[in-house]
Amino acid sequence: MKSVIHSAKRIIIKVGSSLVTNDGRGLDHQAIARWAAQIAALRALGKEVVLVSSGAIAEGRLRLGFETRPTDVHELQACAAVGQMGLCQIYESSFRAHGIGTAQVLLTHADLADRERYLNARSTLAALLRFGVVPIINENDTVITDEIKFGDNDTLGALVANLIDADALIILTDQKGLYSADPRKDPDAYLITEAVAGDPALEAMAGGAGSSLGRGGMLTKILAAKRAAGSGAHTIIAWGREDNVLTRLAAGEAIGTQLAAQTAHLTARKQWMADHLHTAGKVVLDAGAVEKVKGEGKSLLPIGVVAVEGEFGRGAVITCVTQNGVAIARGLSNYTSSEARRIVRKPSSDIAAILGYVEAPELIHRDNLVLL
Repeated sequence: MKSVIHSAKRIIIKVGSSLVTNDGRGLDHQAIARWAAQIAALRALGKEVVLVSSGAIAEGRLRLGFETRPTDVHELQACAAVGQMGLCQIYESSFRAHGIGTAQVLLTHADLADRERYLNARSTLAALLRFGVVPIINENDTVITDEIKFGDNDTLGALVANLIDADALIILTDQKGLYSADPRKDPDAYLITEAVAGDPALEAMAGGAGSSLGRGGMLTKILAAKRAAGSGAHTIIAWGREDNVLTRLAAGEAIGTQLAAQTAHLTARKQWMADHLHTAGKVVLDAGAVEKVKGEGKSLLPIGVVAVEGEFGRGAVITCVTQNGVAIARGLSNYTSSEARRIVRKPSSDIAAILGYVEAPELIHRDNLVLL
């Protein structure tokens, strides 16, 4: 196996809290300096790099004197605000030592869920890379709520990979990679060196939660790889303290677990819809509509919908679910939730008589529908 990083031109690198903060003892200046030196070497090879860094809450917790991670949302936001200052300072000084500028970019899911803000974020990151700057991205923990948060920076890394059409996502963690079982409990566990992103067997292997410092475990990394593969980005999960891990990967050396993307690239609009972690509403499909949408790639007609959940406007991204609650697709609704409730179970020919107008014969056109 040869590392996909050797041929990758645009790379997302995600580093976790335990690595950045030296297992909670404070920002690890030496480790950050080593990563900056390696990223400088990658850039010298003509590669573009975006860094997604955890650690703000962990560092802020230390600076504010919390012995354990607080549970109160405002205390967490205070930790994020304080810790983000230190995080930016150390990254800026570490990269400046190599003549490289950095930029802080704080995102919430709402920034990527809104089409205009999504395109603005995409354009800004593209401009920063064009100017030779390394963007340092983190979730905007000072303002997030459950409704607008990514949940973990592994997911954020995958979404950024999709946002800017990256070739690869490197997730640096405190583990050597993905094992067949928990190596702390199973002496026969072995390292998975190569697999296909999205393979359901990987999720069964991952299990478990992350460290006490971060929110992500190995499962979030497997799911992030699956999400990144939607835009054709490969993923590598490797130990962040491995000597010269980034430059060795760039040289083609196989390190950690490599999860290959084998799915076709989605169009930009469909990738945006697929990356919605939270949608405004749901429509429940009968068995016939599920087959038409999922099996035949057809549009969703009102007659195949048995129920409408939530409140949403025309053009909103909504989720299509089976009657058992399994999400099968997302798409742009041609009608508001109130209008949709009036036309469900009705043939498209009745829409004009019911609503007084016809926006489209479909509730969701197949061109605006992406399968999950």
